[in-house]
Amino acid sequence: MKTIAKARALFGPTDHFKTIDLPRRELQPNDVLIDIQFAGICHSDIHSVRGEWGQVKYPFVPGHEIAGVVSAVGSAVTQHKVGDRVGVGCLVDSCRTCAQCQNDEEQFCLNGYTGTYGGTDKYGEQTQGGYSTHIVVEEHFVLKIPDGIELDKAAPLLCAGITTYSPLRRWNVGPGTKVAIVGLGGLGHMAVKSAHALGAQVTVLSQSLSKKEDGLAFGASAYYATSDPATFTQLAKTFDLIINTVSAKIDLNAYLSLLAVGGTMVNVGAPSEPLDIHVFSLIMQRRSFAGSLIGGIRETQELLDFCAKHQITPEIEMISADQIDEAYERMMKSDVRYRFVIDVSTI
Repeated sequence: MKTIAKARALFGPTDHFKTIDLPRRELQPNDVLIDIQFAGICHSDIHSVRGEWGQVKYPFVPGHEIAGVVSAVGSAVTQHKVGDRVGVGCLVDSCRTCAQCQNDEEQFCLNGYTGTYGGTDKYGEQTQGGYSTHIVVEEHFVLKIPDGIELDKAAPLLCAGITTYSPLRRWNVGPGTKVAIVGLGGLGHMAVKSAHALGAQVTVLSQSLSKKEDGLAFGASAYYATSDPATFTQLAKTFDLIINTVSAKIDLNAYLSLLAVGGTMVNVGAPSEPLDIHVFSLIMQRRSFAGSLIGGIRETQELLDFCAKHQITPEIEMISADQIDEAYERMMKSDVRYRFVIDVSTI
């Protein structure tokens, strides 16, 4: 029997969110039915629903920062039980057989992963996300939320948290590492907290000093305004790793000049327009420019456990479902400290 969820959907790129009835598939043997309690709002949601990253099929229900409670399980489920506190991030399926999936990196599935929203599942249906009261997900892609993390704070960890944690781990951040975080928004503030907990010396690079007090409280040891040209002179050849979290076009060559010899700049922000780079910004100091997506299921669970151990949670602003449109407009103005989370009970 299908579960009929209530959801908030868009019917066009300039539309306002509307409430719809959303059928969720009948439980298959390995499926988990989740009563969603909280859903974070990611900048990717805005890009996606507005068609900025490709063609969109409407109605469209975004949301890939999902936290809730298991309400039913399929007959073959062994990893989760009714009443468990769980989460769902950006992935709801992958081939599970290719080299990348076998390496616990389902986000790079060679046959293409299935996104939590905007994808096509193995049943031929468009996936719809977490701005919804319920979701059905195959058990492998359902994450356990540790008791030490409240569900509302857990939701943004499923994208903002893992998106920044994954490159920190990939580039072996630890004691003695000098890390710069570009932008102190939903992604950036989690990057600062995680890098600090890993033992790095953390610097925030932001357009202004308006969030300096917050950045230092989150674990940064220094905070500089990138609107001041002196910042790029003073910090030249300083950092082992720079994580760029902003989704706007920036002068990559200026930021690359801040890397030490052999340093790496990693983009996790995803601007819709191309970025320019001069190859001499790389070759003269053996620097690297890289990108990073999210983490696989294993690494995302590692992140959740890491956050519980170190008492790391995002800073959130709780909103009702009626405030989603307003939240989108505020996010475009960077007017959020630091992640909107929808109280799904208000749908």
